[in-house]
Amino acid sequence: MNARPVKEVIEPQFVREGAGVRLRRSIATRRLDYLDPFLLFDHFGSDDPGDYLPGFPMHPHRGIETVTYMLDGVVNHKDSLGNSGTVGAGDVQWMTSGSGILHEEMPQPKNGKMYGFQLWVNLPAKHKMTRPRYQEVLSARIPQIAREGGVRIRVVAGEVDGVGGAVTEIHADPGYLDVSIPAGRSFGQPVSRGHAACAYVFEGKGIFGAEVNGGGVKVSSPNLVVFGDGDSVFVRTDRHPVRFLLLSGKPLGEPIARYGPFVMNTKEEIDQALSDLRNGTFVK
Repeated sequence: MNARPVKEVIEPQFVREGAGVRLRRSIATRRLDYLDPFLLFDHFGSDDPGDYLPGFPMHPHRGIETVTYMLDGVVNHKDSLGNSGTVGAGDVQWMTSGSGILHEEMPQPKNGKMYGFQLWVNLPAKHKMTRPRYQEVLSARIPQIAREGGVRIRVVAGEVDGVGGAVTEIHADPGYLDVSIPAGRSFGQPVSRGHAACAYVFEGKGIFGAEVNGGGVKVSSPNLVVFGDGDSVFVRTDRHPVRFLLLSGKPLGEPIARYGPFVMNTKEEIDQALSDLRNGTFVK
């Protein structure tokens, strides 16, 4: 197996979104605009309720999939299709916006805590106007793999040691793993050659892009590690444990046109989305 080297390390930038939610952003920044097929990656979490309680009032999406993964607190949501519910600690919501959806996400702390992540995944041109849908997965349904030495992996999407993830039928053939490595241990995972791969380090520190016999780059939290090409990802630790999200996906190689919550292939398609929104024909 050819271990992927570290291509770059991205320090998250603080941004305000929605009605004033303070986020750490790693993808969709000046350093890293786009990691095909991933369009945006945000990390939210704060001890100050003022940083997240304003939430994300009703807003549109078209042409993408959004993935919300919670570690603490809850997000109450509802949309223009009549769906509503709560995403709690350990839960995942994978929303395919397709042809268009209006939805609202309002964070609420639990025991004073709010912590989680949102990823945007591009849709291929032929599926951008597909029918919207949700996959909501409760924490208990997400497989957890226990490896030798205390390494633990939650399999949101993809496959680990022959165990498939909870979220399926996603166009980008993604891997979405929550990986915990104790001090003095290592982790390896095959990732298809040619797929994009990155790791968001959110607890502790580890050595990324290492070979079995050493090497690699020391990365502490919070940082995004972007990997070069290869057959696998290898991470090890020395005196400190580490926890990170390992994300991978098949690049689309298609042109993108962005305008806020819309991601299409051409400016004309963006103009059509704005026209639909003005005319009340956005939700099909």
